[in-house]
Amino acid sequence: MQNINEIEQLIKLISKLPGLGPKSAKRIILKLINSRDELMKPMANSLREVYTNVSRCKSCGSLKSNSLGCNNCDTKNKKFSKICVVESIADQWSIENSNIFQGYFHILGGTLSSSSLQQKEDLLISSLVERVKNEAIEEVIIATSATVEGQTTAHYIKDSLKSTNVKVSKLAQGLPVGGEIESLDDGTLFSAFNNRKSLENNSD
Repeated sequence: MQNINEIEQLIKLISKLPGLGPKSAKRIILKLINSRDELMKPMANSLREVYTNVSRCKSCGSLKSNSLGCNNCDTKNKKFSKICVVESIADQWSIENSNIFQGYFHILGGTLSSSSLQQKEDLLISSLVERVKNEAIEEVIIATSATVEGQTTAHYIKDSLKSTNVKVSKLAQGLPVGGEIESLDDGTLFSAFNNRKSLENNSD
């Protein structure tokens, strides 16, 4: 790319995006340069707006507009009795798009390591407990991935919710071992939700 510093820096940044490498980044940059007014300028403005006006909710972890508040937490027009706990916003979007679940979401922002619980303060587990205590929640559905880290996180959440006496369940049949929520099709998600089971301390 003719060793132009600005372009080289942009290549490095775009290459960090999921599924993209240096070659893909170069093709994207060339398209943007060749469409400065149609693509580059509007995209730069949109990125600036998102950076300024959109953030993660400190209570539920979902994305929210800084001016309008968090739609996921807003209880003015909806009263749900269930919270679905997921690892990432991508998982939330996948489940929302399937129209399988009607309720609140709680986005952890990751998982606990299977060998250490040092990361627990980085996740929104404490705020999940507060939501269950303060809202009329009857069931917490844990939809973490079927990985070692996902299952470790599920059991830690179960232990954290002991004092609330809320029903805690997890996705079961239909969720393949090692499977990640955002990669599942609607049929698999439907089966996983319908066949969810109570999460016991001695379950696998």
